[in-house]
Amino acid sequence: MVDLTTSYMGLRLKNPLVASASPLSHTLAGIKDLEKGGAGAIVLFSLFEEQIHHESALFEHLLTSGTQSFAESLDYFPSVNEYETLPEQYLALIAQAKASVNVPIIGSLNGMTHSGWIQYAKKIEQAGADALELNIFYIPDVTHSSAEIEQRYVDIVKTVKSVVSIPVALKLSPFFSSTGNLMQSLDNAGADGLVLFNRFYQPDFDIQTLTVNSTLHLSSNEEIRLPLLWIAMLHGKVKASLAATRGVETSVEVIKYLLAGANVVMTTSALLRHGADYLSVLLSGLEEWMLTRGYASVDEMRGVMSQQNVANPEAFERANYIRILEGFKE
Repeated sequence: MVDLTTSYMGLRLKNPLVASASPLSHTLAGIKDLEKGGAGAIVLFSLFEEQIHHESALFEHLLTSGTQSFAESLDYFPSVNEYETLPEQYLALIAQAKASVNVPIIGSLNGMTHSGWIQYAKKIEQAGADALELNIFYIPDVTHSSAEIEQRYVDIVKTVKSVVSIPVALKLSPFFSSTGNLMQSLDNAGADGLVLFNRFYQPDFDIQTLTVNSTLHLSSNEEIRLPLLWIAMLHGKVKASLAATRGVETSVEVIKYLLAGANVVMTTSALLRHGADYLSVLLSGLEEWMLTRGYASVDEMRGVMSQQNVANPEAFERANYIRILEGFKE
């Protein structure tokens, strides 16, 4: 029998599989299904800053300002009426979940400004959440420098950490000028967890109707390599827990992320495809592999393939990249 327990942001989980924010956690029944399926923790679906401020005339103005001449641009933004769940219902769901399941419940806030975080970060903590995930979705205009953008993230961490006592994780994109340096800055600012990487919605155009195509495609295991690289690079270099997210389709991806150094592995797309019970399939595959390879615990295998532990650390670096390209030409 292997020990699947792991630590994430100071929380002790029964296993490293975390159900990330998705429609599956929209209801108490869905949350119970995720626990029954085997989730070590559950991140609730995201509460959007726009939902918090849905009655704000200023927000309504921001959505419509400047669009009179180009009606197509309205398709970029959902109308306020499209947000289905009120903040009060979200807080009530946290309380209900805490009273009904025995795994950690992690709240999720999706925002872009300081005002969107502080009040509801405190309310999510008061509702009973065990931790909070900040899902920052911010597309800057061309007038902002990379330093300004990165400082904004650091300031958000410091601000939220100053008003809550529960662990705080950041779910981030890979689109920074110096990803590793930013991760260390967020770590120094007090982030308890780094979730790598967010899969931002990227719109497409329908050239026949001149509208924005809002189709969302679920991730595939081909998307694992970028987060796998950065988790392997960051393991042992930051105090914050590392959460892997994106591209988890089978237990193979779970194993790879743990070997890279992840504390937990998050999944959504696979569960949307196969249902909450698929968590047990992923766990069974992980456990079988560990038994075959002689690993007694998740802690024992974690980081075995990180940059600091592999025999050829240059495999993560530029020299290996050049060799790969030269080998392909041959």
